[in-house]
Amino acid sequence: YYLYDENGNLKNEITNGQFVAGDIDKIDTTDRTLDFEGYGREADMNPYYSQLYKINFDGSDMERLTPENATHNISASEEGNYFVDNYSRVDQPTRSVLRNEDGNVITQLEETNISRLKEAGWQAPESFKVKAADDATDIYGVMWKPFDFDSTKTYPIITYVYPGPQVEPFPIGFSYTDETALAQLGFVVVAMGQRGGSPIRSKYYHNYGYGDLRDYPLKDNKYGLEQLAARHSFIDLDKVGIYGHSGGGFMSTAALLSHPNFYDVAVSSAGNHDNNIYNLWWSEIHHGVKGVEQKVEADSTSNDSVKTEIKFESEIESNIDLAQNLKGHLLLVHGAIDNNVHPANTIKLANALIENGKMFDFMMLPGQRHGFG
Repeated sequence: YYLYDENGNLKNEITNGQFVAGDIDKIDTTDRTLDFEGYGREADMNPYYSQLYKINFDGSDMERLTPENATHNISASEEGNYFVDNYSRVDQPTRSVLRNEDGNVITQLEETNISRLKEAGWQAPESFKVKAADDATDIYGVMWKPFDFDSTKTYPIITYVYPGPQVEPFPIGFSYTDETALAQLGFVVVAMGQRGGSPIRSKYYHNYGYGDLRDYPLKDNKYGLEQLAARHSFIDLDKVGIYGHSGGGFMSTAALLSHPNFYDVAVSSAGNHDNNIYNLWWSEIHHGVKGVEQKVEADSTSNDSVKTEIKFESEIESNIDLAQNLKGHLLLVHGAIDNNVHPANTIKLANALIENGKMFDFMMLPGQRHGFG
């Protein structure tokens, strides 16, 4: 954050350092202080956890107002002299407290009651950290196990995926997720980030995947699974499943087609399998497109025999281009009136698989839009 005068002249830098400055919660022009949320400033803390900070307009005396090692959701009062803080982790139920402007807890408001979950045998998921395929970048994720988990047994592993770049596919705070239920069928289930994912990590991390929203996350996902299997003897790396929705549907199918000897089963719903027919605000922006001049024959209404046209190309292949690589088991699902990813994305892929003599499962859901349940 920067401070400017009323004429737009820069007076000074307010925040500085190797962390991401997030939303502003309060601007106090009398005390000349700024309250804002930040990520990744504390070396011993998960960089996805949101923390609340206060700093003077001149950049001095920055302090953290939320001491708990958790992610904090802040709601400030209209005057900014109090704020409600809901904080949690995947293994810590949400607690709500009222703080004053200095971060001191005025009163405990509420804590999530998980007694019924415990009666059902609930076990908290586990956070983990592995390296990206560059062997340098930290990748964070969450692991769910069956409630009757036995460390002497081996379990197939299923990875839930979404390539970003606006969000990553694992929870930060406390929630009861689909992965919890899936694990009870006898699987270890994981979800992790990848380079090119969440913008709250860093500009390098966020921009890494520009031009290719397929290959970079799969390299990190595959390498992350290999590290987890080397770390935990209960993971059976000969039985690897992968699933996702929308961009995750695109990514899970791409995994089966790009790494057919590693991933065995994919369930892909509402996937944008051909990003050339998707849209400009996701696939064109993040895959990148370039205009290419080409000479074509002019029509009869033109005085020129040849004219120049511009066509747009993207360097990344579509899943349709890789259909011949299918070895494992694939289930494709799409809503017939999807209002985000057109059903043609999945129908074109199904057609390519049929043309290549590949066996797969296909389910079109009548009357369902993009976010079907």
